[in-house]
Amino acid sequence: MCSYSFTVFMSAFQLLPVAPFHILALGGTGSEAGLFLGLLTYASAVSAPITGAMGDRLGKRNILIVASVAITVFSLLYAVAPTYHLILALVVVHGVFWSGLLSSSSAYILDIVPASRRAEGLGYSGFASILAIAIAPGLGLWIFERGGWTLLCLEMAALNLLMAFIAWRLQPDARREMPPLSLRPSDLVEWRVMIGAVTLFLYSFSYGGVTSFVAVYADSVGVTPRALYFTVFALAIVSTRPFIGRYADRIGHARVIVPCLAMMVLGIAVLVFASTRLTFAVSAVIFGVGFGSAYPVFVAHLMHHVPNHRRGATFGALIGAFDTGIGTGSISIGWLSEHYGFGRAFAVAGALALISIPYFLYMEKRQWTTSALAPPA
Repeated sequence: MCSYSFTVFMSAFQLLPVAPFHILALGGTGSEAGLFLGLLTYASAVSAPITGAMGDRLGKRNILIVASVAITVFSLLYAVAPTYHLILALVVVHGVFWSGLLSSSSAYILDIVPASRRAEGLGYSGFASILAIAIAPGLGLWIFERGGWTLLCLEMAALNLLMAFIAWRLQPDARREMPPLSLRPSDLVEWRVMIGAVTLFLYSFSYGGVTSFVAVYADSVGVTPRALYFTVFALAIVSTRPFIGRYADRIGHARVIVPCLAMMVLGIAVLVFASTRLTFAVSAVIFGVGFGSAYPVFVAHLMHHVPNHRRGATFGALIGAFDTGIGTGSISIGWLSEHYGFGRAFAVAGALALISIPYFLYMEKRQWTTSALAPPA
């Protein structure tokens, strides 16, 4: 699963920072460049509750194989698409398969991780993707500058085929006794989880903006290399996540989530005023420490109250909230930066991340996790 995750994110994070440059080269505006990640994640968010439930029914390994092959096809179509309008249309369908890949891979990992060490285990499993994020943006920009968009897309297609092969080699996930198939919205979508996961939406807004535009921002203020933020961000996560996850398992996940959210707010605040390599690096470290541990700790906090046979659907609901935030952040930061500059755009992202703290505390006071999806006695 680590090798699968590494390959997935090596492909995706070569594409995401480079796509805005290609769309701008095809005549698109900054707002339209932000639509690439925005539409990808919106499509993923809308479909994730359904594709997550499909993983529970059809088998998570099967979903991983199908999604990998489908994303291979989209990589090839991006290479030959003549206009950015067609690229933006393709990315909507791409997002549906992306949601299935994310929800099924996360649920498959939880089948392996011991219940008493979930935050730590999810943190370790994320090392592969973080390592990929440290390498992929710089590699993608390097290939794009020297070989062009077509070569980058072909290289991503090869990685996606490797993903499909790795998924095929995985052991089939254990079949559990399932309730009768139902098409009722309450059975397909975990609505109560989505309400609680608004916390993810609020802080993932900033992540969407950073992923799409921090390289463009660095370019505009003369900071090199353009992939510096991604590299430092990834190293900060790798060096702190296992310790924070282990600590959260020991003292309680809810007590660790708020400090992680506060560090994200501080990291974005530094980025608002960043104009040198040092300030970019400082922002990346602070933001990386908070963001890197917030998600696995939040998921571990929730999963103690979720029936095993609904893990895929639950991850679908979480990804729905998370990806909606990323997509909204990408689109909004693109528009705001075009009209008001990157400083004010990232300030809006920081304000939303700040709101996530009182929202989480309010939902905890209402004990939303203990009532959401708890199996009947």
